[in-house]
Amino acid sequence: MDTQARASQIKLLLMDVDGVLTDGHLYNVPDPEGKMVETKGFDSQDGIGLQWLSWKGIKTGVISGRLSPATEERARQCKMSYVYQGHIEKIPILEEILADARVTREEVAYIGDDFTDIVIMHRVGFAIATANARPEVKKEAHYVTQSVGGSGAVREVVELLLHAQGLWVEILKHYEIDFS
Repeated sequence: MDTQARASQIKLLLMDVDGVLTDGHLYNVPDPEGKMVETKGFDSQDGIGLQWLSWKGIKTGVISGRLSPATEERARQCKMSYVYQGHIEKIPILEEILADARVTREEVAYIGDDFTDIVIMHRVGFAIATANARPEVKKEAHYVTQSVGGSGAVREVVELLLHAQGLWVEILKHYEIDFS
């Protein structure tokens, strides 16, 4: 099955966080009491793209090995349906999400960049690796983004899904963009 055919079936987009929604850098900064807290940088264009999926009824979510308040807040801003953190064993989480979302594996896309993502990529209909992913991850993907994580990789996937499902023109019209 080709990329467009896979993308046309997607009802749920899941992803890792570090290296996918971010560039993988973790920043430790002091809070008001001097205790170090972790923060991350997210791409604004990825964020609006994720909101478009929400508008069009395509659910989104993250499964991350790390716990981060920044991820929780970003997921809220992007209207994500599923936020699972602190899980490096991702298969049980995927099964839980599939049951809740009432979608088949073929209707799920997953974006990853490292070894822990491969097990999920093997269990979904559309496995995607970011341009900065480990070579082993790229080898397992149906599609590899041109953009790196944290710099438009998620937006690239969003646009691919919307194009494949015939929804992109509606987005352009919403912003009064001439698409002819």
